[in-house]
Amino acid sequence: MASIKSLVGQTLIYGLGTIVPRLLNYLLLTPFYTRIFDKGEYGSLTVLYAYVAFLLVFLTYGMETTFFKFSESEKNKDKVFSTASWSMLFSTIPFAFIIIFFNQDIANWMQYAANPNYILWLGLIVSLDVFFSIPFAKLRQQDKAIRFTSIKLINITVNIGLNFLFLYVFKSAYDIDPQSTFGQYYSPEIGVGYVLIANLSSSAVVAILLLPELIKSQWKFDIQLWKRMMIYALPLLIVGLAAMINEVADKLLLRNILPNSVNPMEQVGIYAANYKLAVLMTLFIQMFKYAAEPFFFKQAKEKNAKESYAAIMKYFVIFGLSIFLGVTMFLDWIKFFIGPQFHEGLKIVPIVLMANLFLGIYYNLSVWYKLTNKTHLGAIISILGAFVTLLINFTMIPKFGYMASAWATFAAYAVMMILSWIWGQKHYTIKYPMGRIALYFGLSTVLYYTYYLLKFESIIYQNILGVGLLIIFVSTALLLEKKELKLL
Repeated sequence: MASIKSLVGQTLIYGLGTIVPRLLNYLLLTPFYTRIFDKGEYGSLTVLYAYVAFLLVFLTYGMETTFFKFSESEKNKDKVFSTASWSMLFSTIPFAFIIIFFNQDIANWMQYAANPNYILWLGLIVSLDVFFSIPFAKLRQQDKAIRFTSIKLINITVNIGLNFLFLYVFKSAYDIDPQSTFGQYYSPEIGVGYVLIANLSSSAVVAILLLPELIKSQWKFDIQLWKRMMIYALPLLIVGLAAMINEVADKLLLRNILPNSVNPMEQVGIYAANYKLAVLMTLFIQMFKYAAEPFFFKQAKEKNAKESYAAIMKYFVIFGLSIFLGVTMFLDWIKFFIGPQFHEGLKIVPIVLMANLFLGIYYNLSVWYKLTNKTHLGAIISILGAFVTLLINFTMIPKFGYMASAWATFAAYAVMMILSWIWGQKHYTIKYPMGRIALYFGLSTVLYYTYYLLKFESIIYQNILGVGLLIIFVSTALLLEKKELKLL
């Protein structure tokens, strides 16, 4: 129980560094973007960041998780850090060189021929974020959650501040008088590019703040250690790339598969904006993952490790289902975080919420292949999930549009979750409380459909019903877990 208590504490602290910045991004930038940009512009921005997501995974090639693994198994932790950092440097420099000298050619290929600067700024953002991912990982490995959180908060503060400066202060001044003091700093040709400039500036600030982690390092490269790390890491690269296919390929495919008659970029914008409404689930999963990944490796040495993993899964499901019910039952209010022009896509929100809960359960289950060094099996699971994503998107998008993409995400994460549980029980048996977990899923399903079948004309009565049903779920969980919670 002490281990679970420790994980909860770390999750809350890392939550300040992950959930708070992303929540601020959600509460401030998402409403802002979906009101100052039209659907096509927001879709264009979404596509750019879809490429960023792929590049971040490709260029980090599983080295973060590998760093955690070898930091626990190797005596000289600083050598692990310096070797991982050198590896990042060797791979990032050629990428940055290509972006700097061939950004126009890349822009032509990505259909952004008129804005090669977008590609340059995007590439520099990726380069900085990739290289400094290991110093960030070092802070997590050393349990320096407060420093980690502080830097993350500074990052988002700079990013949000510059977004409002460029796109509100300068743009408003330009609209009144292009020659005014502030108006002259705004260029309509850059447009959504100001989002990239703000991001690049905040990434540069983070790089400066993380320099002490690099200066303190021995900066030794152990090639034998590096070879062993790469053997462990490369399957994780496949896992990561497959995960990115599940997460962002739908936006790219919508853009390229939908006919021009329906304005594909606008459809991407609608889909992406409503996907953002599932942010509470994705934030919960993200902050849990940040705390859990190093925790799982450390906990593996304990005698009761498997019991801890089982209990953690149960509470994760309870929290996840609470978020699902909370968001879906109050969607009539939450929808106003995005511009009214995007509300036609609200029907994807429950699907995406549950899909991401499946993904979170998969992250919990994935402990088996990471601890047993069977990362190649994790790669197979991710590849199968990516196959499901691509199959449904390619075959169904022409007929069903972005609804096909939502269901593809649901199906892919469900397949990955089920396969990981089946194979995990074979290679690293953990007695998860499946009966209790099934009970919570069943109860939440009944409550969800009760809410949507008992429709009231008054939104106040509907909200009262939602509160009541949510209380029923939480109260049931507290009652059933009462004894264990007392121990915690």
